[in-house]
Amino acid sequence: MFEKYDVIVIGSGPAGYVAAIRAAQLGLKTACIEKWSDENGKLVNGGTCLNVGCIPSKALLDSSHRYHDAHDGFVNHGISTGNLTIDVSAMIQRKEKIVAQMSNGITGLLKANNVTSILGSGKLQVGKKVEVTDKQGNVTVLEADNVILASGSVPVSIPVAPVDNDVIVDSTGALEFQEVPKRLGVIGAGVIGLELGSVWSRLGSRVVCLEAMDSFLPMMDQQIAKETKKILTKQGLDIRLGCRVTGSSVNTVNGKEVEVTYIDSNGEQYKEIFDKLIVCVGRRPFTEGLLSVDCGVNLDERGFIFVDDHCLTNVAGVWAIGDVVRGPMLAHKGSEEGVVVAERIAGQQAVMNYGIIPSVIYTHPEVAAVGQTEEELKSEGTDYNVGTFPFLAIGRAVAADSQEGMVKMIADAKTDRILGCHIVGPNAADLVQQVALAMEFGATAEDIGMIVFGHPTFSEAVKEAALSVHGHAIHMPNRKRRQKK
Repeated sequence: MFEKYDVIVIGSGPAGYVAAIRAAQLGLKTACIEKWSDENGKLVNGGTCLNVGCIPSKALLDSSHRYHDAHDGFVNHGISTGNLTIDVSAMIQRKEKIVAQMSNGITGLLKANNVTSILGSGKLQVGKKVEVTDKQGNVTVLEADNVILASGSVPVSIPVAPVDNDVIVDSTGALEFQEVPKRLGVIGAGVIGLELGSVWSRLGSRVVCLEAMDSFLPMMDQQIAKETKKILTKQGLDIRLGCRVTGSSVNTVNGKEVEVTYIDSNGEQYKEIFDKLIVCVGRRPFTEGLLSVDCGVNLDERGFIFVDDHCLTNVAGVWAIGDVVRGPMLAHKGSEEGVVVAERIAGQQAVMNYGIIPSVIYTHPEVAAVGQTEEELKSEGTDYNVGTFPFLAIGRAVAADSQEGMVKMIADAKTDRILGCHIVGPNAADLVQQVALAMEFGATAEDIGMIVFGHPTFSEAVKEAALSVHGHAIHMPNRKRRQKK
């Protein structure tokens, strides 16, 4: 007789643990299985995001930004720091303490919500049975009315730069450097590449980002992308577009270093030598060992688990959420899918608005967006109006020496409903959430323009951008408005 649950969740990352907690809150007997092990081999909760993704990278981004401020920015405030040094080992230890704290927090939350936490590897079998293999190799079979697959994603590898976890690393290895590399190469100038490149650039590395695409951040609004590239280049990131890496060779003649060959958009071949090379060319769904051959769950042509609009697979009672399914690989997207799936299992008619999912790049300044880009609206033939406002005209931003960037608001030309907001600037991640909230309730640009914003705040740039949609901005001259299509 198998132990029976109402819900079994495989994976305890942001998608999995949230799904498990919400299911338990709804009165469902729930178990959550996790196979992640830390650097000491201990099985822990949290998945990729907490252990080697969102949380540790933000810890390093914060540490490096504070160092950079002390090294280069404090003088503007009349603060002298003298002989400044960086203890990379201590910085890494702080990051690890944060990860351990958060992992323990998730374990505590699961327990507080009466979720059975099972540490081991889970595999879906036919008939909604789940085979669990613990660290010692012992196998237990569980059974559930519903199984939620939340196994996450892993970095994409490329043959021309095989990861050796020493000189050539992926995004995980880039979180473990014990000293600042003098010369750092980054293959890929996407979200992860820019964030990790920023960490080590602030600490003194000469960073070169080799991006195969001819356009910079093609998924972002291109006006914001152009401004972002200008700011990051000014900070010292050497971003080279249209550069396809063709090979890499590690040598130890002058100490450990790696020679990278690449071809630019004109077909010219070049070589660069780095002390470390980070491969950041994307992530792929992680399904190895997750599905038995006869479980019946289908994958799509890209290796993602196939699901419908509500994250139900082709097998009744089997669901999949987070990075392992279609859509942007964002922790908050997976978390919300977890809530929706748990509620649907409990009989509620929960739905998720995929059109209002914020995305953020945690460089400094941050880059954030919600809704549609101007390029997308042009391709659809939608009539729209645009308003922009620079942080340079915001008193709080100038006082904080954080005046780079802008807010861009896009509204429907007929209804004035907000269609998108794109920001590069201070606190962009938090500012764009204000607009996401407004969009969820169908707000117009005029609505935001009528709201009283505190002064002085960074968020005043959001109000001014909304006013600018109709040429009514107060704190800058307004250009003649022209409807765009």
